[in-house]
Amino acid sequence: MSDEWNGEPGADERGKGEPRLGPRPLARPQTDPTQLAAFGRPTGVDGAFSPQPGGSAGARSAFSELTTAPPPPESLASAFGRPTGNTELLQREPADEAETAGPVDDPADPWRDPSTGAVIGPPALPGESDDDGAKDRKPPAGKRLSLPQLIFGGHVKVTALLVLAVVVLLIGAAGGLVGWLAARGGEALNKDVTLAAVSPGKERAPGSVADIAKRVRPAVVSLEVRAGEVAGSGSGAVIDGDGYILTNDHVVTLGGEATKGQQITAVFNDGTRAVAKIVGTDPKTDLAVVKVEVTNPTVLQLGRSADLAVGDTVVAIGSPLGQQDTVTEGIVSALNRPIVFGGESGTPSAYDAIQTDAAINPGNSGGPLIDSTGALVGINTSIKTTGAGGSIGLGYAIPIDDAGRIADALISDGSVHHADIGVSSASVSAETSDGARVQNVVEGSAAEKAGIKAGDVITKFGDRPTGTAAELIVAVRKHQIGETVPVVLARDGRQLTVQVTLGSD
Repeated sequence: MSDEWNGEPGADERGKGEPRLGPRPLARPQTDPTQLAAFGRPTGVDGAFSPQPGGSAGARSAFSELTTAPPPPESLASAFGRPTGNTELLQREPADEAETAGPVDDPADPWRDPSTGAVIGPPALPGESDDDGAKDRKPPAGKRLSLPQLIFGGHVKVTALLVLAVVVLLIGAAGGLVGWLAARGGEALNKDVTLAAVSPGKERAPGSVADIAKRVRPAVVSLEVRAGEVAGSGSGAVIDGDGYILTNDHVVTLGGEATKGQQITAVFNDGTRAVAKIVGTDPKTDLAVVKVEVTNPTVLQLGRSADLAVGDTVVAIGSPLGQQDTVTEGIVSALNRPIVFGGESGTPSAYDAIQTDAAINPGNSGGPLIDSTGALVGINTSIKTTGAGGSIGLGYAIPIDDAGRIADALISDGSVHHADIGVSSASVSAETSDGARVQNVVEGSAAEKAGIKAGDVITKFGDRPTGTAAELIVAVRKHQIGETVPVVLARDGRQLTVQVTLGSD
C-alpha cells in the first residue's frame, strides 16, 4: 500500500495529539402510534405526497394504493343520500327560458339576490290554511247535560256517583258536628262558675297602709255642722265605746262663730248617720269632744306620741274638701313644733305639734293621725299654705299624749284647766339672746309673785329654751298647775333665774 496521504490521517497521525471522538449517535425519539397512524406516510409511499415531477409511474402507482374512506352508515345514506335510481345533481344545467317560465321573481327579494346581506326578519307566522291553524282553533263546545241525563243517562259511572254521595254525606256530618260543638260552647258561657280565690297582695300584708286603713277607717267619722245659715265640716276619731269622738274645737264651733244651737251630724264610713252632742271644748288647745248614740262602734287604739321619731310613717284619715273617707300617707317631718294661732278676738290656741308631710287639707281637721301600728298618735289640726288654702306638705297634729289628757278631762268634767304664769309676751331677737319679752304682768299672778317684771326677756322655762312667745306658751302648758319651775330671764344685761309656782287659768 502506498504511504501517500489520501485525506485521512495515518496511523502515525492518529496516535499523535489528542484522541478523536466517534460520531454522535442519531437521536430518534419514540413516535406516538396514534399520531403516526394519523399523520404518517401511507403504506407504499416513500417520498412526498405529491407525485414526482415527470409523472413517474411509480409515484402514481403509490397514490393508487391509498386506502379510501369507508362507506357511510346505511342510516345516514338513507337519510341524506340520493334516492335510488335518481341521478339528478344539485347543480342543474341551464334550461330554456320557456321551460322556466313562471312568476317573475321580485328583484328586491333577498332570497333571489345573492349579494343581499343577512337581515333578521319578523318571526314566522302560522299559515292561513286550515292545516296551519288547526292547533290554534278551540274545539266546539260539547252538548250540556241535565241532572237526570248525568245521573241516569249512563254518562257517569255508578261507582263515581256513589263516591260523590259518600263525600257529600261526610261533609254534611262534619258541619253538623261543628255546629253542635259551637252551640254547647255558647251554653257554657251562661253556666254558674266559681272564680278562683286570689291571695292578698304583698302590699296588703299586716302593717301595710292598706291593712291600717282597713282597720282604722270604721272608727273615723265625718262631722257636718250647721248653725243657722252657717255650715262647715270636719273629721273626728272615735276614742271610746260609748260613742265619744275627739275632734277640733274650731270644727264643732265653726271657728268660734257658733257656740250654741249648732246641729252636728256624725257620718260613719258605712253611711250610718248619727246626731252628735258637744261634751266639752278647749279653745286653748283647739280640742273638743262630742258624743253619738251608736251600738258597738269601732274604737281607735291610743298610741304614744312620745315614741315617735322623725321619719316614722304616719297615715292621715278624714274628709278633706268634702271627700269622705280619704286616706293619705306620709312621714313625721318634725316634732315639738310650737304652733300658735288665733287670739285676735279670743284666747290663742297653742300646742306642741307633730309636723307631717301627709297630705292634709281643709276638712281633715279633727281627724286622726295614725302610726304604722294603727294606733292614734295625733289629731290633725292645721296646715301651712301659700295663700291658695291647699296642702303644701306641712301639716300639724296635736300629740295624742296631750290630746288624750285633755279628752279625759272634758269627758269627766266637761271642761279643762291649764297651768298659767300670768304674763303676755312678744318674740324678740337681740345680739345677746332670743326670747319672749314680757309686755305686762297680771296682778297677783305666778309671775308677779316670782318677781318677774315687764321688760324682762324669758329665755328658758324649766328645761326648755323659749326663743319665741309661742314657745313660752307651749312650755308653760306642758306643766301641771301648782308645779314650781325654774325660769331664766335677762334683765338689764344680766341673767337671772327665778322660781315660779304655776297657777291656773
